[in-house]
Amino acid sequence: MGSVSYFVLGLALFFGTHLFSTFRSRGPGNIREKMGYGPYMGLYSLVSIVALVLIVMGYGSLRNMIPVWDPPIWTRHIPLTLMLPSLILLVAAYAPTGYIKKAVKHPMLAAVKIWAFSHLCANGDLASIVLFGSFLAYAVIDRIVIKRRGDPTEGKSPAIMGDAISVIGGIAAYAGIVFWAHAALFGVPVLP
Repeated sequence: MGSVSYFVLGLALFFGTHLFSTFRSRGPGNIREKMGYGPYMGLYSLVSIVALVLIVMGYGSLRNMIPVWDPPIWTRHIPLTLMLPSLILLVAAYAPTGYIKKAVKHPMLAAVKIWAFSHLCANGDLASIVLFGSFLAYAVIDRIVIKRRGDPTEGKSPAIMGDAISVIGGIAAYAGIVFWAHAALFGVPVLP
């Protein structure tokens, strides 16, 4: 199987699974209730991990192969700047409810939108546009659908501890990505 096949299959699996989850029934007797929370989330997580591995494998080989536009040099600073708030929001999604989570309501989707938008600004090849554009489109669609379900933090009192965890965890993740992980995982150093 070639790079394009890995990339396309990974995107199809990832977004197929996530769109199914976005639009699935939440009424009595829905699939998650029938399977049980643990098995449903286990299968969902397994498919998502396999899909992400396929996406990374395919994207790594396709990146920069088909240029669509040539981003100006200054656009490289956009992800470097926006990834810190994105990672703080990502951590906030899993931290106890703090003021950040309460204000944003869906910090994971906000983090994905910021990550995707910032990387679209700095990458002009077809694979990057497809990858980051897909994640941005999905996050927008999911946010619209979730908004109709209501505020997930409603009734939860925010605590400063949730914000402290979000900020410290986000800064630590940012440092790890900037100084090591981005180059190690994707072959592209963040800093020259």
